[in-house]
Amino acid sequence: MPVLVKICGLSDRAGIAAAAQAGARYAGFVFFPKSPRAVSVATARDLAAQVPFGIAKVALVVDADDALIDAITGAVGIDMLQLHGAESPERVADIRARTGLPVMKAMGIAGRDDMERLAPYFTVADQILVDARPPAGAQLPGGNGIAFDWRLVAGRRWPRPWMLAGGLTPDNVAEAIRLTGARQVDVSTGVESAPGQKDPDRIARFTAAAHAAADPAADPA
Repeated sequence: MPVLVKICGLSDRAGIAAAAQAGARYAGFVFFPKSPRAVSVATARDLAAQVPFGIAKVALVVDADDALIDAITGAVGIDMLQLHGAESPERVADIRARTGLPVMKAMGIAGRDDMERLAPYFTVADQILVDARPPAGAQLPGGNGIAFDWRLVAGRRWPRPWMLAGGLTPDNVAEAIRLTGARQVDVSTGVESAPGQKDPDRIARFTAAAHAAADPAADPA
């Protein structure tokens, strides 16, 4: 079974082309003004039109109000919403019902206590993204380029599909997959040459390494 790759924080056509050529299955657009990867609704609309069929277009929002949710879903051809803030299970359910779209809830993990917070979301979200909890004082809820202890999720069996994120790079993604058993991985900072600047070569190497980890016979080169 192949590992599915999500390239998040895409902000130009070159990044989309690189993600598609590498075989990514998700293309993520960030709607959070503080992020160096943030795009406007108008820009995302144009970029989403460039995403080839078969790649799911994901809108990442952080504690978004209904007005922003409606603006995104009304103008951009989005396939999924990624909620990366402090959204409660009730808010997740509300957004899912309001939009009729699948919802992925991101959860920050730093220790075993954080694992207990996942349970209420399994009944309201379609997927869970397990990310590193941002350090104290961080301006961004994700995309900080830090990892958590992957052993915390090793061998876990959950009632919803889940995706591994947090500090993944072309050099460590294979190890992360082998250690956790993740069948989906998300990357943003790890395939950038500078904040917000996606690097086609790193995207290609990351995706190849993820695919090779699932199929040891594959050549990651």
